[in-house]
Amino acid sequence: MSVLRTPDERFAALAGFAFEPNYVEVQARGIAPVRMHYVDAGPRDAPVVLLLHGQPTWSYLYRHVIGVLCDAGLRVVAPDNIGFGRSDKLSEATDFTFARHVEWMHSAVTGLDLRDITLVVQDWGGPIGLSVLAREPGRFARVLATNTILHTCDPALAGKLAWPHHGVGDDRVVLQETLLDYVLFYARSPDIVPSFFLDAVAGPLSPDVLAAYDAPFPDRSFTAGLRQLTALIPLTRNDPGAAIGRATMTALRDWQRPFLTAYSDGDLATRGWERVFAEQVPGARGQPHTTVIGAGHFIQEQRGEELGRIIADFVARTA
Repeated sequence: MSVLRTPDERFAALAGFAFEPNYVEVQARGIAPVRMHYVDAGPRDAPVVLLLHGQPTWSYLYRHVIGVLCDAGLRVVAPDNIGFGRSDKLSEATDFTFARHVEWMHSAVTGLDLRDITLVVQDWGGPIGLSVLAREPGRFARVLATNTILHTCDPALAGKLAWPHHGVGDDRVVLQETLLDYVLFYARSPDIVPSFFLDAVAGPLSPDVLAAYDAPFPDRSFTAGLRQLTALIPLTRNDPGAAIGRATMTALRDWQRPFLTAYSDGDLATRGWERVFAEQVPGARGQPHTTVIGAGHFIQEQRGEELGRIIADFVARTA
């Protein structure tokens, strides 16, 4: 294993992101410790909001959300997954596994001794962050889920999702063709840059914002984690990631603390999961679930301040 660190100058003067870097050493089985970057903003003695990103973004995605939460008197911790942002990047794609992403984030939460956490998850932040919650639920006070899923391939999901992703009988699956196209593009394309997807889904974005999303990846050698995370999407019930997702969903079916969904109206890739969570998580019952209008998958980029207000109101209402 070799570890790459993006040069600090790549992150100089990023548009709307003047946060000082912080680092914590994290561990996962079968691999040497690595360094995870995180934003830490707001009063250190205030309630903690943990903002988890997915693929192909980093904590920069939450820049419009962070200010609103700090203004509400909350402490914000926004980590970069290993392989993303200012966090360490492993050179070998196969060093990245779903289980290790969960272990790295769990290690960060315990290493920083975060407690009474409001967990905010989007995209892969959901499978990773909710699986951390399943391991140590006592550290978490509430959850806000936006535009995320759990990869379970459960046959019971049939007819519930805009993008089918479920088993049929004992040995077949139904998958959205667009999802397979996405996975194969990441596997086969010689060059991957986050800005291509951000601009396509949340754009048009300004050149300086697009450059900020690409900043963590000076060249192809830094992109193993970026590419591999898409390959880790469980497409069948036999995938080890699907087993993690099912275990996490089992834990969520016992989750009594507040669980709120705030999905956008323009994200077919995750549509339906807000209803699945609302139906299956006890803490979601009776919550004022909301739909954010005028945003696609990257809700933080298009409606970040609105999302920030939803989170702040959720914390205040359920404190």
